[in-house]
Amino acid sequence: MARRRKRPVEEQEHQDRWMVSFADFITLLFAFFVVMYSISSVNKGKYETFSESLDEALFHNQKEAKADRALKAVEPIQVGEVPTRVQPIELPNLVTVTEEEHQLSEEIMEEKRRLNEVSDEFQRALQPFVESQLVGIKQHDFWVELEMNSELLFASGKAELSSKAIPVLEKVAEVVRNVSNVINIEGYTDDVPISTGIYPSNWDLSSARATSVVKELIKNNIPPTRLSAVGYGEFHPIADNTTEEGRFKNRRVVLVLMSQAFARYGMTDNERAKALKLAPQTGNNVIKPIAEPILEPIERPPEIPAQL
Repeated sequence: MARRRKRPVEEQEHQDRWMVSFADFITLLFAFFVVMYSISSVNKGKYETFSESLDEALFHNQKEAKADRALKAVEPIQVGEVPTRVQPIELPNLVTVTEEEHQLSEEIMEEKRRLNEVSDEFQRALQPFVESQLVGIKQHDFWVELEMNSELLFASGKAELSSKAIPVLEKVAEVVRNVSNVINIEGYTDDVPISTGIYPSNWDLSSARATSVVKELIKNNIPPTRLSAVGYGEFHPIADNTTEEGRFKNRRVVLVLMSQAFARYGMTDNERAKALKLAPQTGNNVIKPIAEPILEPIERPPEIPAQL
């Protein structure tokens, strides 16, 4: 009986093949780390060159295909005139606003000029009383103050005008009659208490004195719509009430000729706001006097003139 021939064992020839794959894997891993190291250490210029080369090698065919599809999708461009339509843009009326502001600025300058003239006219008309320091004139940007000592107008503790006051107020009326500005009459007293049947307090006395001046101006043809009267009593003093001289200065009546920019019935709120915006000011938007007071604080004169 014949023997079977044994086949040669072939398994031993293939049991080390895994090392080939493992070696390939290690080689690729080494190449990967080499690339990573080169990327981390290469300068920017070399990296950009490498990136462009890699992109060209990997995606060149895809870019060409996309470019071909894009060219096929483009429609032919028709040659000829393209109709256009211009949509007009409406702009705000800037010219009108500028003209209005310019006009208002001119009106303010004209108002300041008018106030300057009124101040000069007060100075000329009341020169004797200015020299005897019974009258003081102060000019500001938007008003003129005519400060009259109470001894020039009233007897002590009284609100009826004295005989000396009539010619003074007539001169005042002649000056303010030529303008249309609003006039505020302000009454002030010292801090000595008063308590009579007619005037229970300094409030009442100062208000009554301001009202008496208003009535006299009305008699001299000043329209009542331009006039107002207010009493401040012993408040808002301009001198020390602890001395006789200070109390003498605090007893006063002040006529304030207001600019139209501040007159309550002369301009609207918008016009007044524009006037304040366009008016020349100094400092941090604080209105300051454009001239120093003409007179020093009122002092008691040695002698009161009886006539102009």
